Amino acid sequence: MAKPRTTSCLEARISPELHAMLKRAAYLQGKTMKDFVVATVQDAARRAIGEAEIFRLTVSDQETFACALLSPPPPTPAMERAFARRRALLHTE
Repeated sequence: MAKPRTTSCLEARISPELHAMLKRAAYLQGKTMKDFVVATVQDAARRAIGEAEIFRLTVSDQETFACALLSPPPPTPAMERAFARRRALLHTE
């Protein structure tokens, strides 16, 4: 029976200049080049995902959002129609 894969391979062609830079950066951090690249890519991926998924609001925007939640405006006619269609589709109420 074959063992399940626990890792995946990533290959990239880079310039000699970038290779030398990565090698130096890894050395300065006391890491192997592989460990340096993996850790750096993982950090960059986490940051990219976090930036895409987390909304950052100014204090003014936070106050506006909180007020809208606490005192929402009355539904518009289009919203009322949408709610009615939803109720009809889901057979609720």
